[in-house]
Amino acid sequence: MPEPAARAVEIRVLEGPNLYFPRPAVKVTIEISGWMNAGEARVALVSEAIGVSGRPGAPGTEQRRRTVGRIAARWTRLLAETQKVRLAVRSRSASAPDEIVVAFPWRSRGAAEALATELVTGMGSLLRRSADRLAAESAKRLAAAEPGEAPSIEDPSIPVIQVTGTNGKTTTVRLLAHLVRSAGKMVAYSSTDGVYGTDGSLVEAGDYSGFGGAERALAEHPDIAVLETARGGILLRGIGVLHNDVAVVTNISEDHLGLHGVETLDQLAEVKATITKITRAQGWVVLNADDPRVLAMRRGARGKLWLFTRDPDHPSIPGVLERGGRVTTIYDGALNWLEGHDSHRLVGLIDIPSTLAGLSSVYTQNAMAAATAALAIGLPERDVVRGLKTFILDPETNPGRANLFELDGRIVVIDYAHNEAGMIGLTEVLNGLRRKGSEVWMAICTAGDRTDEILHSFAFRAAVGSDHLAIAELLHYLRGRTREDIVERLREGARQAGVDDVPEYEDVLHALRGMLREARPGDVVSVTALSLRTEIFGWLEGVGARKLNATDVRRLVRAVMT
Repeated sequence: MPEPAARAVEIRVLEGPNLYFPRPAVKVTIEISGWMNAGEARVALVSEAIGVSGRPGAPGTEQRRRTVGRIAARWTRLLAETQKVRLAVRSRSASAPDEIVVAFPWRSRGAAEALATELVTGMGSLLRRSADRLAAESAKRLAAAEPGEAPSIEDPSIPVIQVTGTNGKTTTVRLLAHLVRSAGKMVAYSSTDGVYGTDGSLVEAGDYSGFGGAERALAEHPDIAVLETARGGILLRGIGVLHNDVAVVTNISEDHLGLHGVETLDQLAEVKATITKITRAQGWVVLNADDPRVLAMRRGARGKLWLFTRDPDHPSIPGVLERGGRVTTIYDGALNWLEGHDSHRLVGLIDIPSTLAGLSSVYTQNAMAAATAALAIGLPERDVVRGLKTFILDPETNPGRANLFELDGRIVVIDYAHNEAGMIGLTEVLNGLRRKGSEVWMAICTAGDRTDEILHSFAFRAAVGSDHLAIAELLHYLRGRTREDIVERLREGARQAGVDDVPEYEDVLHALRGMLREARPGDVVSVTALSLRTEIFGWLEGVGARKLNATDVRRLVRAVMT
């Protein structure tokens, strides 16, 4: 029996809104090498038989792959019509050169999975069998399939804020939850660190930035839910709610490329933009106008537009205000939000601890995003201001994100930076905290599921932004690489910055202890703590390190500036 012209690579049921549709869908990835190698005449005959127009393209070409995608989409619709169902279908090229993706919405899981199976069966046989006969055979099997369960996705009656982006998601979510509590509302939230209930306690530990996290947070019955929504969750299971009331996108930068079919920044932006397409019509889409890829999401977004930008002269501002949108920006060192011709002053950056007294552009953007989303959900200005003034980047409130300590005259910074954008933000903070004549010491580590380019640029930025660089191993996060490979990629990035003397440590705790032995009073010492945060905090407490509060940070920043 001849080999089929196509076979299933994956049939994935997406339980919520996703990259392809704003409702549950099935994604079918199909290997089509038989179609890619078939003669033009044969593919043209099949195309004509099922009603697909246009030339099929030569074997092995991208035109051929796109033609096969159209054939697969048309075949899916024809099979659905045999069951008297009119079905929306989308097809696109996959990351592998001989694969395509076909997606369609579903209302009954069993019937949808049966249709996906029949699609693959038909694509495997259409080049050598009658389309009419294949459709008739599939129709009988589809009619006999059990419909199965309906989608369980929630359409919450409470306000829902979703936050996505590459960097700053978790900090923005935590700050948002704090702002909601400051307004006297009960909030539950999901994040990469876990799900937190209405009393602020940890309900479930782990990475809950996907479908399951949304379910668990909503089960806490809050007044308002804040949901971190990461790339992986969108691609693997879909979004955990049918609609949101506010969608927030922080930024788009290189991270996790090469996974689940996302190869480029534009593709990553397309995935992240999914949350902006399920916002209720009277809700708000909150976008970082300082990031071009995020700003571009305004074109396909539902809901009303609310931009935030550090640049009060950003060229997008007039048009947004003219069309009834709003803007949050910085005037005279303070956060302001604009509507029409009116400007509303909120609070000075120097009085927002999470911005490190305005020192950090990254954390300033996070504060702007959170404040904007809080206003968009209807929280009073006075409560938003109170919350901004009382949220501290400490190990309890925001563990692993710019946590500052002082030990024997040295400043210690524990941060989660794990990609180039995060490293740029971290080195901005480190150099902003050091006084004239002092030095910056840094130990870096990162997980292995990044491209060579991301590892390289991460280390390059670290080397450029520090006086002494070290590498800490992260053995539990190799993710397909060897420890030697990760270390060498990081060394290559440092070498490009002209740094060859890069010692290695077995983990970040040993790196921190080693650097502190050599650093002098006034120096700034930092580690990128993707793991061992609890151990690091415990060790710092044991040796007498003092956590820095908002007053300490203001004093440090002013001392550096004078």
